[in-house]
Amino acid sequence: MSDKNQQQPLTRKERKDLKVLALFTSVYCKAHHQAGRSPIENLPPELSHLSGYRCCTECTEFLLYAIERRLKCPLDEKPSCKHCTIHCYRPGHREKVREIMRFSGKALIRKGRLDLLWHYFF
Repeated sequence: MSDKNQQQPLTRKERKDLKVLALFTSVYCKAHHQAGRSPIENLPPELSHLSGYRCCTECTEFLLYAIERRLKCPLDEKPSCKHCTIHCYRPGHREKVREIMRFSGKALIRKGRLDLLWHYFF
């Protein structure tokens, strides 16, 4: 992968956004898909710390797709995806990420993760 985004190290904000995406996908998967959850594999080396989250095959494929799209984002100052003007997800995936974020955000806030309020509203 000789993409320019792969050569540049991820910023702190990008790593945090991808960690939140992995966390939210894992929470969603745990609530909706009971069987076959395993650690996330095939992550880029700089995101190997996300392998601690567990997802089913379907959610893992979605998460890897979302990570790939985020890493290939052409914008210099990368906005959060919901505020982006380009929307690079293929049809159906944008709705899926909205569903995951909406469900998991509410679930984590109910469990006391108030630090995620900022990400949920903005």
